[in-house]
Amino acid sequence: MPDEPGERLDWQQRASAIGAYRELYGVEDQADPIGPEPAGSSPEQRAAWHAGFAALTRTDTVDVRALPEASLWHMRDTYKAETEWAPPHVGRQLRGVRRAAEDARQLAIRSQAEAMAATDAETAERHTRMAASAEALQPAYRRIEARLEEAMDDRRASEQITAGPRRLAVAADSEPRSRNPDKPIEPLRSAEPRLPGDDEITNRTDAATSAEPPEWVTQLAEQRRAFQEKLEERQNVLIPDEDPDYGFVGQAWPWQERDPDAILQPPKPELRPCAGIERIAGYEMSDREAGG
Repeated sequence: MPDEPGERLDWQQRASAIGAYRELYGVEDQADPIGPEPAGSSPEQRAAWHAGFAALTRTDTVDVRALPEASLWHMRDTYKAETEWAPPHVGRQLRGVRRAAEDARQLAIRSQAEAMAATDAETAERHTRMAASAEALQPAYRRIEARLEEAMDDRRASEQITAGPRRLAVAADSEPRSRNPDKPIEPLRSAEPRLPGDDEITNRTDAATSAEPPEWVTQLAEQRRAFQEKLEERQNVLIPDEDPDYGFVGQAWPWQERDPDAILQPPKPELRPCAGIERIAGYEMSDREAGG
């Protein structure tokens, strides 16, 4: 908690918004203070979540309603800049590769069992070849899985570090629409890089047997390299203090690893049994001691 009274009051107001959401909706995760964004079925919960999120990302201090339209359009255009360096979301592809790896493992087990139970040499040889092929595919699937997991880790980091600017861009997009309801305005569009096509990843047999890595693997590696460079650049940008002799206030785009101790929690209350249960438990313990 800051020592300066004004900063302490601001800290308390932000912490109260976060703590209120956690208490109202039972969020107990120590690493993620307010959890994922709730669905639209509960407007009250969504409003409380957005208030807590604004307190976390410090976007609650910007009131776009008082800004001129030129500033709003400039802030709106930053959405493209914030999304064009984001790694692609390959969650669906990662799920498919993991499912294929498990299918190959089970196929190898079944084929080995069929080969052992075969009554003729031809059938046994056919199942043995199938088992060998499935066994060979599993390491290839795991290599592909590792690549996709790296891409998803980068994606989560990108969403975390750009969450505040993206929401400001969305707010700046909503304000001109409310001011000019009859004016046609193009919707915000993400500039994320192209996803690897399903056919590129689902054709995993070619990827497993080819000596060269598939094109989408090389593409993911290049995107990962560009993302790491941009992330390092963002982390090195500091906010100067109003007093030039003081130095810097902190990072312009703060981003931290998931900290299990980010939110302090009171100790869990001790739940004691009622007197009747304690009395019965005492009788059972005395009977056991007497019998022993």
